[in-house]
Amino acid sequence: MKVTKAVIPVAGLGTRFLPATKVVAKELFPIVDRPSIHYIAEEAWRSGIRTLVFVTASGKGAIEDYFDIDNGLEAFLEKKGDVERLQMIREISRAVQVHSVRQKQALGLGHAILTARDFIGDEPFAVLLGDDLVDAKTPCIKQMVDASEKHDAPVIAVFRVPDDKTHRYGIIDPEPEPLAERTWKIRNMVEKPKKDPPSNLAIIGRYLLPARIFDILEATQPGVGNEIQLTDALIALNQENQILGYEFEGDRYDAGDIYGFLEANLLYGLKDKELRPRLMQLIRKLAE
Repeated sequence: MKVTKAVIPVAGLGTRFLPATKVVAKELFPIVDRPSIHYIAEEAWRSGIRTLVFVTASGKGAIEDYFDIDNGLEAFLEKKGDVERLQMIREISRAVQVHSVRQKQALGLGHAILTARDFIGDEPFAVLLGDDLVDAKTPCIKQMVDASEKHDAPVIAVFRVPDDKTHRYGIIDPEPEPLAERTWKIRNMVEKPKKDPPSNLAIIGRYLLPARIFDILEATQPGVGNEIQLTDALIALNQENQILGYEFEGDRYDAGDIYGFLEANLLYGLKDKELRPRLMQLIRKLAE
C-alpha cells in the first residue's frame, strides 16, 4: 500500500474547550510553541505523505491558512535574523500540499472521511485524527506503513488501555496469537463496549485504508448517535480484506481532552532544553 495522501478530519466543534473554541479551532491550540495540527501534519510528512486533505466545517478556515506560505512574515523573520522560527514555518508550509473539503453536516467520522473521496480517488490513504498526538522516534504512520507493506493489508493503530477504560474506545477482538511483533489479525471490533470487551487493545486515530472503504461507507447506515460510524465500515471491510491492528511504539496524548492537552504541553515542554529546568523546578515546588 503506497500511501502519499492523508485525510485529516477537523470539523468537530471542540465543545470540551468552550468557550475558547467559539473563536479558535481546537486544532490550533498550541502544544508548547506550535498548534497541535502542526504535529499531525509533520507526522504525515515524515512518513512520506505529501498531500493533506482537511475535512473542515464553518470557522475552520484558519487551519488551511496556517499551512500557507506567508511571504511577509518570512521576510520579517529573515530581516530579524530569527533563523530557527523562519526554518520551522518554511519547512512545514513547503513540505505538504494542502486541500480542504467542507463537511456540511455533522454526520460522524465515517461521513467526514467519505467527503474526501474526490481528492483521494482510487488510492490507498492514511487517516490521522487531530486529537491524537503520538510522540515517537519513528512516526506512528510510518510504523504502520512499514507493517502494511510487509503484510499487504490495511492497518489501524491500537494501544493497550486499563480494563476499566475500555468503554471509552473502539476495541479490537484480535486473534489469540500475534501475526508478527506488535501486529494482530483482527477478528472483530466493538465500539465503546459497555461490558465484556474482547480485549484491552483500543483503536486510536491512525488508519491506513484502501479506497474500497469509500464504497463501504456510502452503503453504511447510521449507527451509534445516528451517525455514520467508521468502525461499522471497518467491520465490513474486514470481512473481505483482513485488517491488522498494530501496537505502535511511542506515547499517545489525547489533545481533544483538557487533561490530555495539559499533559501533552507539560511532557513536550520537558523535551525542550530551555524550558525543562524551569518546568522541573515548578514540578518540585508543586510536589512539596
